[in-house]
Amino acid sequence: MSPPQDGAAASIGETAVSKATAAPTGPQSRTGRMHAVPVQDVVSSSGLVAETLYRAVEFPLALIVLVCALPVMLIEAILIRLDSPGPALFFQKRLGRARMVRGRDLGGRTDLIPPPGGYDPDAFYYVPTPFYLVKFRSMYRDARTRFPELYAYDYRPGELHQQYCADENDPRLTRIGRILRKLSIDELPNLWCVLTGHMRLVGPRPEAPEFVQYYTPEEMYRFSVKPGITGLFQINGRGLLTWGEQLSWDLKYVRTRSVGLDLKILALTVKRLIDRHGAF
Repeated sequence: MSPPQDGAAASIGETAVSKATAAPTGPQSRTGRMHAVPVQDVVSSSGLVAETLYRAVEFPLALIVLVCALPVMLIEAILIRLDSPGPALFFQKRLGRARMVRGRDLGGRTDLIPPPGGYDPDAFYYVPTPFYLVKFRSMYRDARTRFPELYAYDYRPGELHQQYCADENDPRLTRIGRILRKLSIDELPNLWCVLTGHMRLVGPRPEAPEFVQYYTPEEMYRFSVKPGITGLFQINGRGLLTWGEQLSWDLKYVRTRSVGLDLKILALTVKRLIDRHGAF
């Protein structure tokens, strides 16, 4: 099934632009390209056996939660359709876990910024791969037409890092969408992405391609692991954090991840779902 076209932005990263009322003046910082960074041993792990067992439990757990949530999801879909024109589900291209590609195969890639000195033909580099994220639509279908200034995606160096991840008064949110965001149930369809292998239950949030051009080379290592539904930044403030703070938490997860940490994050996520800290 091909993803429907929808002007609504659904990610925490995408919502960050709602704090900017217009594109900045002066020299533009955007290049439209992202850094290709050398593969390094930056990803922590509990070991092959523990990781394999964890995945063996993660898949059926995601399936069980998805099946049990079907009645709630059906109600969500009906309310979304009744509240505003447009489909109930929203599909958006995101960047997932990076592939490791040899330098000799990257010479013709105009979407990448090579490291200083160029590519080593025999070395491997991280290159994020796209996939389609699915969630419930929480914004107006014609949000891009209504609020074009919120889709400028043009920031000076370091400016995006100071933007907040969410805006409680985001005008693009529908009445039902605002409620779904606060209850954090608009992301239940993300479980499908876990079943297809594009995401995990725990990991950095998948990023929209428009924002990766503002990543530093060091921040590109965020893509060295699969993205997740929840993670360190969700349990440490979520919408109360700036985009730069979110990135810092995601990078910390990459460097310290383990099965034990994932279990701790999942447990604290349940607590955050109940108290709704930072959810708006």
